[in-house]
Amino acid sequence: MRINIIGAGMGGLTAALMLHEAGQDVHVYEAVSEIKALGVGINLLPHASIFMKRLGVLDDLLSLGVATKELSFYNKFGQHIWTEPRGLFGGFASPQISLGRGDLQLTLLKHVKDRLGADRVHTGVRLKSFRTEGDIAIGVCETDTGAEIELQSDLLICADGIHSVARNQMYPDEGLPRYAGRVLWRATSLVQPYLSGASMIMAGHQSEKFVCYPIEPVREDGLQRINWIAELNVPELLDREDWNRPGNVDDFWPVFKDWEFDWLDIPELIRTAESVYEFPLVDRDPVDSWSEGRVTLLGDAAHPMYPIGSNGATQAMLDADCIARVVSAGGRIDEMLTAYEAERRTATAKIVLSNRKNGPEICMQMAHERAPNGFEKLDDVFAPGELQEIADHYKQLTGMKKVQTKAPA
Repeated sequence: MRINIIGAGMGGLTAALMLHEAGQDVHVYEAVSEIKALGVGINLLPHASIFMKRLGVLDDLLSLGVATKELSFYNKFGQHIWTEPRGLFGGFASPQISLGRGDLQLTLLKHVKDRLGADRVHTGVRLKSFRTEGDIAIGVCETDTGAEIELQSDLLICADGIHSVARNQMYPDEGLPRYAGRVLWRATSLVQPYLSGASMIMAGHQSEKFVCYPIEPVREDGLQRINWIAELNVPELLDREDWNRPGNVDDFWPVFKDWEFDWLDIPELIRTAESVYEFPLVDRDPVDSWSEGRVTLLGDAAHPMYPIGSNGATQAMLDADCIARVVSAGGRIDEMLTAYEAERRTATAKIVLSNRKNGPEICMQMAHERAPNGFEKLDDVFAPGELQEIADHYKQLTGMKKVQTKAPA
């Protein structure tokens, strides 16, 4: 089949590789004229990195990033709440990878161009609308020169992000994304490695949270690039999301200026920031269908979710794997899309709703509510097995538990 994909993000590029691997005729269309490395850090969970391994992309990603060893939760005083091993260290067949968002996107893009051909990636082409005529999907697009063109295919996959044009056509009254009342300030800093040098940490609670993890190997000078996120309650909705919108350190510095722990100096991370970007915490409500005629949604266009549990890019890749499998199975297009949605729509809706309740990070909020001034013994705060139950429930919900091959060492 001829399959056109709108959007050269993580989901769109992964779908292109998988559908090409399945023998389909694939073209990718991207709105920007030049695809550049945007954003800061990102995580791929084991049930996504396993696809990167199958596609021959994993080694490239590992050379650029870090195989995360563990995820640890702390309260705002730096007291330890919970640690779980991740990826290969947690008994999975493939690693959790922490790396630069731009490194991930450009690596996927390189592999798409190498395998499909550079002429299969079309930039400066923005979707305006779509329709289905008989057995043809038509994407009406505008080029960066202002010309209107119509793209025809057997199937049109729209992976055009949280502000998806295709989704807006399907749900014209949906409006702007749903704002959570919290803002994330994201940045990277070059500092000495902390803890294991491959540790992802979260500290604080829902309204005052700090997250960080290394996204590059340790350099020859002994420094390591650390991705970090400061998150605070901000009641008023800010402007639309933009990976390049500068943030102001003064907006969050007063809250975190004293978060200096024995094992991590958060004020130093903030002081040494290379650049700071501001991003409102948003998602959208789950919808009843992702498809119309021979057109369907994928990734953030289908199920934008809070970046809790590191699931955004991972779930987009699971979408890509699913749609490649149903297409390979053959049959009518409507049957393929019904099978795709049956597997993915309910599953991702549960994650969207769980992330609104903080997903696995709920343990930090529980610690804050039960012991707002800190604690002497963790056993005074949590019942035996309670933290393990929280972690296991979220893994099961997001599909990670399915690919665990053995118990953590």
